[in-house]
Amino acid sequence: MASNHPVNKVMSPFEWGLLVALSLLWGGSFFFTGVAVKELPTFTIVVCRVSFAALTLWVVMKFIGQKMPTSRRVWGAFFVMGFINNVIPFSLIVWGQSHIASGVASILNATTPLFTVIVAHFLTSDEKMTGARLIGVFVGLVGVAFMIGVDALQLLGVNILAQIAILIASMSYAFAGVFGRRFQGLGISPMAAATGQVTASSLMLVPIMLAVDAPWTLPVPSLATIGALVGIATLSTALAYVLYFRILAAAGATNLLLVTFLIPVSAILLGVIVLGEVLEPKHFIGMALIGGGLAAIDGRPIRAFRALFT
Repeated sequence: MASNHPVNKVMSPFEWGLLVALSLLWGGSFFFTGVAVKELPTFTIVVCRVSFAALTLWVVMKFIGQKMPTSRRVWGAFFVMGFINNVIPFSLIVWGQSHIASGVASILNATTPLFTVIVAHFLTSDEKMTGARLIGVFVGLVGVAFMIGVDALQLLGVNILAQIAILIASMSYAFAGVFGRRFQGLGISPMAAATGQVTASSLMLVPIMLAVDAPWTLPVPSLATIGALVGIATLSTALAYVLYFRILAAAGATNLLLVTFLIPVSAILLGVIVLGEVLEPKHFIGMALIGGGLAAIDGRPIRAFRALFT
């Protein structure tokens, strides 16, 4: 899975900005999913997510005049990427969220960078594990757990299968982050990569949904659920994956999947801004720890500190 194209180990301010934007889009996906699971089964939600996203991206591709690749090799890569980056994790996370609290899901999802550091170390030549990265991942995990709170931690172990499902999803994301690097080498634009991935995911998931969920037997969803499906498809999937492949091509899998540390931060800040929720001391402490972890992984603050004494 290694790529022949080196990536930036230190992200530029622009790439950090894209990462924050991606965290806002994916942070919203937990909210949208929480609304949808009250009325719809797992595969119906996931199919709506990827198929609506695919339709949106095909329209955008047509509008901007960009053509999709037609080679079997590229489409084979789209199907692999769709399977490990959409089919497996989306299905497991949606099913898991129907059994455990979103806070617990956020903690478990935040293990993605830890898995990515390990996977990238063995499967790439330019994203090797370092002590600073490993320390940064653990500090970030502590920050996420601290910010979500002790109450959520006490629920760990209540539904083991649901939590294992979220962890498997996180591991799948890690492999997808490394595998997806090849699209830059194939000359595939972030827009085309995002479109191909969700299109392939849709083709794989529709037969499963028809067989398992029998959607024609379901009651018509409410306007709130329909709105959540539109939001998770257009914002948290279509737009998010354009940013995903842009960051991946420039900054690499390990840096990209730091976004899972920022997702709980984004979700809480969205709650403050949109819903009028109040920030508590644990939120500030957790964000500080996450910031410290990200700084350790990025490396520049540590190098600047050392430079003061050399």
